[in-house]
Amino acid sequence: MKKLLLLITSLYFPLSGYAAEHSQASMRIWFDTPNPSVANPVWNGASSLSTCGDGPANLDPNWENYSLPIGNGNIGANIMGSIQTERITFNEKSLWRGGPNTCKNSTHYWDVNKQSASILKEIREAFIQKDIDKATQLTQDHFNGKAAYNADGETPFRFGSFTSAGEFQIKTDIPENNIQHYNRSLSLDSALATVEFTHQDIHYQRNYFISYPDNVMVIRFSASEKRKQNLTFTYSPNPLSSGSFKKDGKNGISYIARLNDNQMQYAVRIKVLTQGGKVENTKDKLIITAADEVTFLITADTDYFMNFTPDYKNPKTYVGVNPIQTTQQWMEQAARQSYSQLFQKHYADYSSLFKRNTLSINPQYTSQEVLDLSIPKRLERYRTGAPDYDLETLYYQFGRYLLIASSRPGNLPANLQGIWHNNIDGPWRVDYHNNINIQMNYWPACPTNLAECEKPLIDFIRTLVKPGEVTARSYFNARGWTASISSNIFGFTSPLRDKNMTWNFSPVAGPWLATHVWNYYDYTRDLDFLKQTGYELIKSSAQFAVDYLWKKPDGTYTAAPSTSPEHGPIDEGATFSHAVIREILLDAIEASKILETDETERKQWEKVLSHLAPYRIGRYGQLMEWSTDIDDPNDDHRHVNHLFGLHPGHTLSPITIPQLARAARVVLEHRGDGATGWSMGWKLNQWARLQDGNRAYTLFGNLLKNGTNDNLWDSHPPFQIDGNFGGTAGITEMLLQSHMGFIQLLPALPAVWHEGSFTGVRARGNFSIDMKWKDNNLTQAVVHSGSGGVCHLYYKGEKLSFNTESGKSYIITYTKGKLTLNP
Repeated sequence: MKKLLLLITSLYFPLSGYAAEHSQASMRIWFDTPNPSVANPVWNGASSLSTCGDGPANLDPNWENYSLPIGNGNIGANIMGSIQTERITFNEKSLWRGGPNTCKNSTHYWDVNKQSASILKEIREAFIQKDIDKATQLTQDHFNGKAAYNADGETPFRFGSFTSAGEFQIKTDIPENNIQHYNRSLSLDSALATVEFTHQDIHYQRNYFISYPDNVMVIRFSASEKRKQNLTFTYSPNPLSSGSFKKDGKNGISYIARLNDNQMQYAVRIKVLTQGGKVENTKDKLIITAADEVTFLITADTDYFMNFTPDYKNPKTYVGVNPIQTTQQWMEQAARQSYSQLFQKHYADYSSLFKRNTLSINPQYTSQEVLDLSIPKRLERYRTGAPDYDLETLYYQFGRYLLIASSRPGNLPANLQGIWHNNIDGPWRVDYHNNINIQMNYWPACPTNLAECEKPLIDFIRTLVKPGEVTARSYFNARGWTASISSNIFGFTSPLRDKNMTWNFSPVAGPWLATHVWNYYDYTRDLDFLKQTGYELIKSSAQFAVDYLWKKPDGTYTAAPSTSPEHGPIDEGATFSHAVIREILLDAIEASKILETDETERKQWEKVLSHLAPYRIGRYGQLMEWSTDIDDPNDDHRHVNHLFGLHPGHTLSPITIPQLARAARVVLEHRGDGATGWSMGWKLNQWARLQDGNRAYTLFGNLLKNGTNDNLWDSHPPFQIDGNFGGTAGITEMLLQSHMGFIQLLPALPAVWHEGSFTGVRARGNFSIDMKWKDNNLTQAVVHSGSGGVCHLYYKGEKLSFNTESGKSYIITYTKGKLTLNP
């Protein structure tokens, strides 16, 4: 069926060279059955809106499982691919409820931190007296915050939530029955979604993409015969907003509105361009009759302004953009271009990122018969144990696609669902979760050659610094800054009101975020970035870490009080907190040496680091999670926080500290190979760091089988995008690692990946690596040096070091057990 469909497509829509690749089976996510048409948007239909959002809630199963996501980092959409009425959910990433403008007096928004630093002495004295109940109670009473986490918890709702911009519906005159050759696909090569089908011997095609250069969504309806486009375009806005529709020229409509709670202004513009036919503009609908071809252009913006130095007295401190003007400019610019011109710019921009990296595993193994199956059928087959290495590489590249689509410079970072959301509220506010989720979103950025996509995270961290300084002083009388478990786009860094400290208390969330700043530098070696932006973020985070620590009577520094996020009791020194602090102190020390600054402070960091409570091994041979040996070998909890030093940190390694690595392995054995989607993604990375390729592959397989929806989205459940990013990062860790000061080639290659190659995988030190292997042995590696310096390679116990020059490439072969640098 697929071959016939592509043949029909080529007859009516010949593809030029740059677009032809979207038909490649290996880089397509596709379905062979349409989604059902519905009369109303999701919040008016059977799947009603969710105001709680702390779990699966009332989510549209078709949206979660069968839609195709497209985006440009700023606006995002989901293509449902229905026949009679196409549904497209639509988002603008800065459209958030809550914030200072929610409150009549903006100081109320910022009054969320408790003044609890004075309680620390009493808590630590309770630990000395072994009165854990008292320490726990004091922490619960004083180290939560004042703001609620859901709209039912307080008025006004300060924290807010990411909210949908609405839904588009395009009604056609085509009935649901008698549809043949249906195909709904997403090309990862070109970031182009396509819906194709045949009805009464007429072939219909719809193309969808969202351009980063033009900041516009483009939808084209066409057919193999003329005058077949009879369409009615309607827009259902967010129901928690107030606005009005207006005619925007002869063929356009605009919707200018404000969210009801915080008065955030947003604008959505739609314009239709036709070949032939007639357009009727009724102000809130565009009705097209008997057109040959129809192109819709859509853009949106809000008045949100990313502010690094917020004015706490100004309720509009995050207001600074005129969305009416920006959307008008974008629309005018887009409307002057043809569909082909818009697509070419989009493709040139997108492919310049996506094509930097390739991966091939067991080429030619997957049969054409399997490639001809839709993705749901291939997943069903994979779940039975049938191998599909092409599906595995598709999943890898899908993670890269999602990152490009949801995180581009100049925009906010990817949130819990990237940029895709279909309701006014959603799971966990669709916020920025700082106890692994947002961090996991960016694990694949630099290693898979998408460093630019991490810039939104760096900017977001900068928005947390000034409010985070207040939080650091209020709770710990500490210098520097930190953040807590949940953040929004309005500088929220406090813990929330809930007294459940297992999830609501994570003082080192800020330092964990700051490790990404060093990580970005370590991969890019952008010295100007380190000087101008990165170092101060790292330094002030290290200052917080030092001040937060408790110097016990025996001279040991511990994190008291602390927790292992979402798991276990209040503790006087949770392993997770110490591992994060080790990481940020090591980063700060190294950064200060590079910049030759802050020598006195560096000595303090080194002193504290040398007296930080060490990793300890418990009675089961496990790496202990808490300061006392209370681990349960039957505990299969999804969080494995105490292995932070193994991954994403670098203070545990089977090469440098094998005894602790074995203890980490015991933990992973106890926790098992199943979990929620994102958790399997994390454990995949940890098994890779333990250099057990076969066990890492087991976790990857379980992630695909048990934690992946039919559109390849990760499932917690519900849909949570971090598992996709964790999976892509984990595959990279299986093939290349560079966190221990050298580049290790194929450190966790599973036995079943006996042949393969990759290009454009990045290593720390600003190196890019291409590699081939066969019969489970390295055959050739090419090292491309971006900044010069010494390159240290490691493979199967063999070491090779050589000087490099910036811009030059070096070929390495492995023969007869030796790594050889070729002239």
